[in-house]
Amino acid sequence: MKNKTYNSTYIFGITLVATLGGLLFGYDTAVISGAEKAIQAYLILPLEMGSFAHGATVSSALIGCILGGIISGFLSNRLGRKKTLLVAGFLFFTSALGSAWPEFLFFEKGNPTSGLLVAFNFYRIWGGIGVGLASAVCPTYIGEIAPAGIRGRLVSFNQFAIIFGMLVVYFVNWGIANGQTIAWINDTGWRYMFASEAIPAGLFFVLLFLVPESPRYLALVHNEQKALSVLEKINVTKEQAKNILQEITSTIAETAKTKIFSYGKKIIITGILLSVFQQFVGINVVLYYAPRIFESMGVARDASMLQTIVMGFVNVVFTVLAIITVDKWGRKPLLVTGSIGMAVGMAAIAVLSWYGIISILTLIFIIIFSASFMMSWGPVCWVYISELFPNKIRGQAVAVAVAAQWAANYLISSTYPGMMEFSSSFTYGFYGAMAILSALFVWKMVPETKGKSLEEIEKFWKK
Repeated sequence: MKNKTYNSTYIFGITLVATLGGLLFGYDTAVISGAEKAIQAYLILPLEMGSFAHGATVSSALIGCILGGIISGFLSNRLGRKKTLLVAGFLFFTSALGSAWPEFLFFEKGNPTSGLLVAFNFYRIWGGIGVGLASAVCPTYIGEIAPAGIRGRLVSFNQFAIIFGMLVVYFVNWGIANGQTIAWINDTGWRYMFASEAIPAGLFFVLLFLVPESPRYLALVHNEQKALSVLEKINVTKEQAKNILQEITSTIAETAKTKIFSYGKKIIITGILLSVFQQFVGINVVLYYAPRIFESMGVARDASMLQTIVMGFVNVVFTVLAIITVDKWGRKPLLVTGSIGMAVGMAAIAVLSWYGIISILTLIFIIIFSASFMMSWGPVCWVYISELFPNKIRGQAVAVAVAAQWAANYLISSTYPGMMEFSSSFTYGFYGAMAILSALFVWKMVPETKGKSLEEIEKFWKK
């Protein structure tokens, strides 16, 4: 066995803190799954609003996610990766409390219910900005800290944290709702679901003060001494740290200012399409509306939330599989295999829906679809986003890719209730078709980056 050339304890410690941002990403986006029916009863139905308003409210955080993704490049380049994550932590904390008690902010005095709906959506968008920032900067930060040989694994830990955050909130939602009346959940229980996020958000904010800034960002702002200090803590020898710093500075020093298309349009289009396909396969419809989907199969509310927890466990297991294999098998094989599995799962659900068959088979194919995503597009898309772009344009390019991802997420999630009213079999068939197209896209356009340093990947795009 070869001697390790990096300080495992230090790197994994940094990664653990950074992935709390991923956990909050998952927690914030999935907390709505247990509360969305209560929100509908408490805020939507009293105003006699329909499925569009319901879908828009459930998905309102995604508007903030888009905004957070758009500004993530600017903030991470101006403030640094670490300070941008601190901003995200603050947004998570304040949004958790505000979403739970929107009474603290009224926009409309004449109609209290209408004012509450506006205030609730404001706080969800506010927290969504934090999610957008964390979704862009956490994998970027980990990718810039991590040695090439374990970068895929470490960035995949961020996806594990996202899924683990979802699993945790499924448990929290179930624990809050278990044994309670529907009336209590609709009036009070949903508030506790949102407020619970303040605990991990506060922990994330405090622990961020213990981690260093990214050495690649420090080099980008010409603070080579601090960059070297961080690299010396990461790597076993000072000589190795100096060599890595020299490689980083050589890619940065070539031009004073670099435009986003300096390496051609293909790299930006590839990043955008990776992000869009990750959402167009329909994964977040399953995650956001899981209890409602299971209830539509004839399962009681408490049992549907338990089945959501079972699905959460499956997601964690298959994300771990991706973590184990991404640096061994490579990125492309995992993506293509996952796309095929998702296509099979969604096609089967579409057929069952067409014939009106509601059975354990539906749950099995939902799990096949979800597991296929979690072992492939879930973590690997974020790995690609963190490593695909050259140092000089990484902040801008990641911001574009992440904004595109959240825009696609919002489009898919907000249109789901309306699409289901039109035709459930068409809805699931559409997601299955997107899975097939995603496999063709990866096979034709996406390069393999396994085992390459960020600077070696940059040289590939120069060619």
